[in-house]
Amino acid sequence: MLQISAVIITHNEEKRIGMALETRSIADEILVVDSGSTDGTRGIVERYGARFIHHDWQGYAKQKNFAASQAKYDWILSLDADEALSPELASEIQQIKINGTGDAVGFLMPRLARYQGRWIRHSGWYPDCKLRLYDRRRGSWTGNYVHEQVTVDGPVQMLKGDLLHITCDSLEEHLRTLDRYTSLAAQESCDSGKRSVLPMLLAGPPWKFFETYILRRGFADGFPGFVISVMAGVYVFVKYTKLWELVHGKKHNKT
Repeated sequence: MLQISAVIITHNEEKRIGMALETRSIADEILVVDSGSTDGTRGIVERYGARFIHHDWQGYAKQKNFAASQAKYDWILSLDADEALSPELASEIQQIKINGTGDAVGFLMPRLARYQGRWIRHSGWYPDCKLRLYDRRRGSWTGNYVHEQVTVDGPVQMLKGDLLHITCDSLEEHLRTLDRYTSLAAQESCDSGKRSVLPMLLAGPPWKFFETYILRRGFADGFPGFVISVMAGVYVFVKYTKLWELVHGKKHNKT
C-alpha cells in the first residue's frame, strides 16, 4: 500500500490547525514544520500525535520544500493549516493508497473556499485547482514570494473531491491577509523589474471588480461575493501603491 506523509507549515495556527490534522485518517505520518509559533499550536499538534519540527521562516516555497524533505515518505500531501479534506477527497486518496498512482507523479484537486460562513462557488474562487499530492522525487515547490506552486516532472491526474479551504470569517481578517500578500506581490513585481504603475492604479481596481463580480459571477455568491469583488479591486490598488512606493523609494535612495 502506498504510504503518504501529510505535511503542514504553521505559525500561530491554534485556532485552525485541528482540521488539517484530521488527515491522520488517511495519512501514514503527519509532519508539522513551525516557524516560531507563540500560541498553543505545538500543544495541539502533539495531542494529535503529529511530528513537530521548528524551522525558521524562509518564504513559502522554501519552507514547504524543507518540510517535504523532512517527511518520512516520498509521497507528500501538502496542506495549509486552514485546509481540510472533504469526505469525497479523503476517499479518493484512500483508493490511490490501495490501487497505486499509476504513471502519475502528482494529483490536482479542486479547492472550495468558505468565506464569511458561505461556500464560494463563483467569483473566480472555484474550482481553484491545486496540486497538493505529489512524489517529492519528481516535484518541488516553486515561487519566490506569493502564489507558490508544486512543479512536477511527469503526468498529473485530476481528482474530483474538494480540498476545503476555511478562509476569512471577518473583514478585519481579510484586510490583514490582504496587507501581507500585497506587500509580497509588490516586492516580487519590483524585483522582476516592473515599473509601470499608474495605468494599473487607475484602471486595475475597477476592472478587477467588474471581472470578479460580473464575468466570474461573484453576484451568484450573494453578499460575500460582492465583498470578495470589492476586495479584489482593493488588492490591485494596494499592491500597485506599494509598488510605487518601492520604485520611487529606490529612485530617492540613488539620488
